[in-house]
Amino acid sequence: MADTLMDGLLSEIERCSNLKAMYDQIPSGAFGAMMIQQAIDKAKAAVASGDIAEMITSFKQCQGCE
Repeated sequence: MADTLMDGLLSEIERCSNLKAMYDQIPSGAFGAMMIQQAIDKAKAAVASGDIAEMITSFKQCQGCE
């Protein structure tokens, strides 16, 4: 388990990146890959800005990626 929000969010970004790579291998996975990439981009922007509220939102959004 992550000790901080930042640790958790970075772990989720990595997990989503790995998941997106799997979607990229599926011929009909383009839409799913695009949605996951949007979540990753939003999470990275939240980390870069240091906006705690956005980081929480992004963390939850990344957790929902399956």
